[in-house]
Amino acid sequence: MPDKVDFLYHVKPILSDRCFKCHGPDASKVEAGLQLHTKELAFKALNDQSDRYAIIPNDAEKSLLVQKIFTESEDDIMPPTDSNLKLEDFEKEILKRWIEQGAEWKEHWAFITPREQKIPIVENKDWVSNDIDHFILKKLEEQNLSPSKKMRDEKLLRRLSFDLTGLPPDIEDINSFKEDNSDENYERLVDKFLNSYSFAERMTNDWLDLARYADTHGYQDDLERTMWPWRDWVIHAYQNNMSYDQFVTWQLAGDLMPNASKEQIIATAFNRNHKITQEGGVIPEEYRAEYVTDRTNTFGTAFLGLTFECAKCHDHKYDPISQKEYFQLYGYFNSVDEKGLIESYGAIPEPFITITKEEITSTLKFINNLDTLDSIPLLVMKDLAKPRDTHVLNRGAYDQPAEKVSPQVPSFGLAKHNGTYKDRLALSKWLFDDNNPLTARVAVNRFWQQIFGSGIVVSSFDFGNQGTLPSHPELLDHLALKFKKSGWDIKEMMKYIVCSSTYKQDNKVNDRHLQIDPENKWLARSSRNRLSAEMLRDHALKISGLLVNKIGGPSVKPYQPEGLWNEVTGGGGGSTASYIQDEGENNYRRSLYTFWKRTVPPPNMMLFDTPTRDFCMVKRENTSTPLQALVLMNDPQFLEASRALANRAFIFGKDKKEEVIQYMFTLATSREADKIEMQTLVELFDAEKENYQDDPLRANEFLNLEEVSSMTEIEMAELAAYTFIANTIFNLDETIRKS
Repeated sequence: MPDKVDFLYHVKPILSDRCFKCHGPDASKVEAGLQLHTKELAFKALNDQSDRYAIIPNDAEKSLLVQKIFTESEDDIMPPTDSNLKLEDFEKEILKRWIEQGAEWKEHWAFITPREQKIPIVENKDWVSNDIDHFILKKLEEQNLSPSKKMRDEKLLRRLSFDLTGLPPDIEDINSFKEDNSDENYERLVDKFLNSYSFAERMTNDWLDLARYADTHGYQDDLERTMWPWRDWVIHAYQNNMSYDQFVTWQLAGDLMPNASKEQIIATAFNRNHKITQEGGVIPEEYRAEYVTDRTNTFGTAFLGLTFECAKCHDHKYDPISQKEYFQLYGYFNSVDEKGLIESYGAIPEPFITITKEEITSTLKFINNLDTLDSIPLLVMKDLAKPRDTHVLNRGAYDQPAEKVSPQVPSFGLAKHNGTYKDRLALSKWLFDDNNPLTARVAVNRFWQQIFGSGIVVSSFDFGNQGTLPSHPELLDHLALKFKKSGWDIKEMMKYIVCSSTYKQDNKVNDRHLQIDPENKWLARSSRNRLSAEMLRDHALKISGLLVNKIGGPSVKPYQPEGLWNEVTGGGGGSTASYIQDEGENNYRRSLYTFWKRTVPPPNMMLFDTPTRDFCMVKRENTSTPLQALVLMNDPQFLEASRALANRAFIFGKDKKEEVIQYMFTLATSREADKIEMQTLVELFDAEKENYQDDPLRANEFLNLEEVSSMTEIEMAELAAYTFIANTIFNLDETIRKS
């Protein structure tokens, strides 16, 4: 039991979880005339009876809230027994003590504009590299924890390379940093990674989840659509370090910019990444309303970190978002000149623009027209000349319009706004208003999540009352304000984070860490994060020498189980009726460019937790299943990478098996194998070589290479054994993790 009960950290979570269902923001579901989501409503007399109050500061005995939660009467107890909600004894005491201590009320932290934070004074000043470390170390000292020692040089570089580029470091960079691990050389490598196209591709990969990017429409026959020029634009924006405010504004409202350029209009394809149907028999207006809903929900999740979708059918149960406010936000996206149904089979849904080869050559050079198409259609935003009327939809149903509303930003304290924000461009300006407390916080929290595996606010999709409280609220405000003051400079923010001592810590866990902080909330160590699905495949391609470093262009179709699309395709499907694998270098492009069929996403990526891209996702699941191991051992892409890695290492080490194996191990794990590991791998190699010599047919089948026919049985057995070792190394826990 805390000596001083804090409303935000101790009381508000209890009220939100156990009480808001009947006493929260949804005015239509209020019981007993009591609402507990604002101070004014929580402290007022019940049903205008001046002698009855739920909360009386400093007087727990007369407070009805306390009486109701402690009563033994099943008819009177709160929460009611039939609600399936229950207060633990500890929680009851928290509420009682809070009232006894004066019932101090605080507004929800996320709706208060970030404030300048004093840099905390810490004892271990020698550990600090920048101001981030002051905030982290202060919390560690409060928890009687000490930070971990610095990570081994080669492992730190591996982590940095994956975090900033999504690819493993080159051996040359590893050796350079081992020879000179100074802060200056580390910073040089940080700058090298940040200024690479690989950084832009890595950042784009995360943005595609948020933007629900796919190469097909998503319903029934799931016909192909052309959206990759927008993906090329995103890569271009990150490579040129476009400021975050411009990056977002162009995507939300580039078409409304004064004298909008073709590039600005291309950016608005972000809003059109939602699913679109061509299924006969549907009601067009029903689906058009779904498209507007998708754009509204994406805006709320991506930029405000709030579960706006909960307010479509009724007032939000937990956050101060009314159904009317939901449809006021909906109004910004409701005037697109679109239809709910693709009426002609295979037609391009309006509105769209046509990008010509001449434009790509002159002004749109960021589009990598690898197929040299004469023209490329792209779905973009274009509003009607006369805005469409917007109504609150009763229970969210498209055919039950109620009160007419005008576009307006939310009114629950996100900004001190006067007047009307009339269109999407004004909505974008409101996002980056100095008084908006969420935009910068939500963005820097995602950057933190990208680097550390978990955000300062773990529920990066929900900064509302049901979301998690920030582990380091002062640090979150510090980062948010620094991001704004930098001119919304993404690369500067990423560099600031990875140059901290907090980032450079080792990931070894001791008993004290496990006892006090098993989830690593306070960051006394680095977390052991598995590589994403895309990083796993790209890692294998990179170290095997197969990776083709071409930037952008149309999506490609690498290895996939044969016949998979045919199993789920309806009577049509056009180009997506069956999967035709690409030939040549398209099999070895970065996973970012893999063709994404929404109804059948790449199965091996799905096994490693990529979202379906049906809707906006800002945080992936993190699972561990036997199927993942089977992919790494048996997938044709990984087997081919194993063969290529073995061949690359064999050329490097020639007849010295220890050098060949060490080379493969170092490429895969970014460190050298120790004596015991090397002995184990050498013994395994010898045993497998002998097995393959005894069974040449098995070696031939395993290698599956045309060149095998020209090899001697000994050479074939040796290459097969090295391939087996490469595949074994690919399956090490250390290989599939950042560090």
